[in-house]
Amino acid sequence: MIGLFITIAARIFAIYYIPLIGQSTVVIEEYVNGTITEISEVKSELAYNILLIIGTTLISAFLTFLMRQTFIVVSRHMEYDLKNEVYQHYQELSLNFYKKNRTGDLMNRISEDVSKVRLYLGPAIMYSVTTFTSTVVVLIFMIQAAPMLTLYTVIPLPILAFSIYKLSVAIHKRSTIVQQYLSKLNTFTQESFSGIAVIKSYGLEPQTNTNFTDLSNGSRDKNIDLVKVQAFFFPLMVLLIGISNIIVIYVGGRQIISGQIENIDVLVEFILYVNMLTWPVASIGWVTSLVQQADASQERINEFLGEDPEITNPKTEPDTVNGSIEFKNVSFTYDDTNITALKNVSFSVKKGETLAIIGKTGSGKSTILELIGRLYDIDKGEILIDGRKIHELNLESLRDSIGYVPQDAFLFSDSIKNNIKFGKTDASDEEIIQAAKNASVHRNIEGFSKGYETVLGERGITLSGGQKQRVSIARAIIHDPEILLFDDCLSAVDTETEEEILNNLFKITKNKTTIIVSHRISSAKNADKVIILEDGRIVQEGTHQQLLNTDGYYKELYAKQLNEKEM
Repeated sequence: MIGLFITIAARIFAIYYIPLIGQSTVVIEEYVNGTITEISEVKSELAYNILLIIGTTLISAFLTFLMRQTFIVVSRHMEYDLKNEVYQHYQELSLNFYKKNRTGDLMNRISEDVSKVRLYLGPAIMYSVTTFTSTVVVLIFMIQAAPMLTLYTVIPLPILAFSIYKLSVAIHKRSTIVQQYLSKLNTFTQESFSGIAVIKSYGLEPQTNTNFTDLSNGSRDKNIDLVKVQAFFFPLMVLLIGISNIIVIYVGGRQIISGQIENIDVLVEFILYVNMLTWPVASIGWVTSLVQQADASQERINEFLGEDPEITNPKTEPDTVNGSIEFKNVSFTYDDTNITALKNVSFSVKKGETLAIIGKTGSGKSTILELIGRLYDIDKGEILIDGRKIHELNLESLRDSIGYVPQDAFLFSDSIKNNIKFGKTDASDEEIIQAAKNASVHRNIEGFSKGYETVLGERGITLSGGQKQRVSIARAIIHDPEILLFDDCLSAVDTETEEEILNNLFKITKNKTTIIVSHRISSAKNADKVIILEDGRIVQEGTHQQLLNTDGYYKELYAKQLNEKEM
């Protein structure tokens, strides 16, 4: 309401100078006709009008400044809130959502689409209010000066309204297509830059450039289609304003000749009024374009905001998690691939015990860890944490009690120190160093010129595969959780370093529940229990020694790896 009041006041003061120009014209005309004989009287009247024009213009400028501050600043705050809302909603959505949607498209919706909506919430609304108030105030002044001439002057407005409607429909369709192409471009470039090493290794730069050029050409063509429609607006506005000026001069001139209008100042004022309507009327096209683009963008934003998280927090009260885990006849199928990863899996791990999971690729090992972190919900069976059903636990408490090291170690484009502190934001330097030592990566870090302050490239590309895995282990250790999940996180380190890390882990995980997924017997031999997965089912279980005394996959794998080590 404050912005509306300021806008109306600014428009009134902006228009008020026109009657003053008309009065000045009358004074000059009376002097020429001899009605006023004293030149000093003319100068005095003109000086007074000039001062009023300067004063009203300054007031209008100040109020316009306040108007822009009100609308534009508020739109920036709304943009901030909307981006936060979208980002927070993204974080609440499950992994299935991210498997179905590309990163570039997600980024485009939170950046470009939100910016389009911001332009509607700020400039579009501001200019809409300005246009409306300017038009109303100008029409009031025009009707007071010459009602019949006003009627003739506004004849082109219905034509303008119909033209705007038709063009708006076309703009909306083209804006949606443009935003979709922009998402494709963002996705392609993001994936290309992330996989640049693969592209270079296979010499695919020419093919990648060709694919990017094709996408760019498509985006260019769709933008040109949009611009072609938008280009009709301004010439159409100028044409209709020009027609209105011709009407004013022709009809107004005839009315002056016939005596319906007494003074020529009315004709002068009308020309100024009509030209003052030029920007408001012309801005209708621009504002309409913004509204249509914002509408298309808001639809794209709402499409994801309307997505309900598959994994929801059942309660707000925190829970205490000690760490015992039990699977009871658990079955799980991935929605995106329809692959059944687990089939009637049952096992238990008590607090303080270590469980090792061995199996071939695709046997369901990583799925077990993802289900413990409730990244997915199971199809059948039960998962119990401390004897309570996992879907009844506070989700934040559950995940806060877990330290997870994924198979594909992900590090942020930040310093090594901050990547380790990600597991505990308030960790001291001593804690960070100790965690790095336990993960056997401290000596490597010290070897860098900037040590722990070394800034990593995207996804930790600065480090080797083994170093990335060990930094990820340090990040999990420093979190000091009740449950530690290691998903084949030692695959990229040599056996000697693996042995050192495992010895450190078994020391610091004595009172923690630990699950180690691995392809190596060396990672499993000291575990309290070992299970063997094959095609989503447990085919063997027991201790290391028990499994060695039983014919099966574990014994065969042990013999094979023992021979490889001896060779």
